[in-house]
Amino acid sequence: MIPRHQKLKTRQNLFLFGARGTGKSTLLKMLFPAKRSLWIDLLDYKQESSLSKNPDRLSFLLEGNSFQRVIIDEIQKIPKLLDVVHKETEKNKKIQFIMTGSSARKLKRGQANLLAGRAVACYLHPLSCFELGKNFHLLKYLQFGGLPKLLNLRSQKEKILFLDSYVQSYLKEEVLQEQILRKIQPFRNFLEVVAQINGQIINYSKFSREIGVDHKTIQNYFSVLEDTLLGFFLPAYHRSVRKQQQKAPKFFLFDLGVKKALEGTITVPLKPGTYAFGLAFEHFILLECYKLNHYFRKGYRLFYLKTKDGLEIDLIIQRPGKKDILVEVKSTKEVREEHTKKVRQIASAWNKPCEIQVWSQDFQVQKIKKVQCLPWPMALKTLFTR
Repeated sequence: MIPRHQKLKTRQNLFLFGARGTGKSTLLKMLFPAKRSLWIDLLDYKQESSLSKNPDRLSFLLEGNSFQRVIIDEIQKIPKLLDVVHKETEKNKKIQFIMTGSSARKLKRGQANLLAGRAVACYLHPLSCFELGKNFHLLKYLQFGGLPKLLNLRSQKEKILFLDSYVQSYLKEEVLQEQILRKIQPFRNFLEVVAQINGQIINYSKFSREIGVDHKTIQNYFSVLEDTLLGFFLPAYHRSVRKQQQKAPKFFLFDLGVKKALEGTITVPLKPGTYAFGLAFEHFILLECYKLNHYFRKGYRLFYLKTKDGLEIDLIIQRPGKKDILVEVKSTKEVREEHTKKVRQIASAWNKPCEIQVWSQDFQVQKIKKVQCLPWPMALKTLFTR
């Protein structure tokens, strides 16, 4: 069993959110023994049907028992259960309630009772490179991603079949069954395009033309992905918050393998040194920053930057009470002066002290004209895990 970075306290009520297949149930089973725990799996039709008809049945199940913990898997299936949970937390403060979910959308839309601060929200992502440890291989990770199920699959064929199946079943279960969208085909087309432009600046008008739906529908589609934890926005940096919000963000899908399955390139091998490899490496680094920032609760804010002159750098990290870090991500194994040019130009116009770095596959630590050039594992460890 691979230890996860997400630490869960044994006495606090918890929401554990994460996309389907990130290992939420496995983590809970590993941390919390079944003895004296009531486990409710809402993916089980019988349990879901029974509690959907009568949410108060949860109270009846607790009556006369000495459970230390109640775990409700996929709580978004029955948002009304949270009213019962709220009532029970007031009645019996010795019971810990843990609710998992792979979609916050239904909870938001149904104005679900989120326990008024009586539960801490945590997130579980696909496996991090540091969680995998000796099992981590960069090229394999860039090709197939970090969903835990992949660890039990040996052949490439099995992994490809799993990821293709994951994409299809996720659409069916999360989008159709929860009735998030009425028309599925435009959304399927949208997903394929999103995978193709992953990590690029979003052009909503272009999306509208390509998919054949209006601008607001495209924005709604993106909110579906964000709310079902299938991806996240990387906002544009601007010194003015108002202007920052007016600039288009980038969007990153939550897993590299799922991204390739959605765009139909999962069977195409990545080759080091190619443009596709460079894009996948940048995607990988952004995902690791996003995960580690959550797990270690650093409170960093992540941005990209594109100047009026067209200069663009991959990542700006704002740290509370510390200098901003301007990062250029390169998949090269040998950093040269030319790789530091863009980040130096942008740093020269920065209006406050900052650190400038290049993260790459070059395992030689060096400094080139004030730019700290770091191996990517060292950069991530130093920034997020210490």
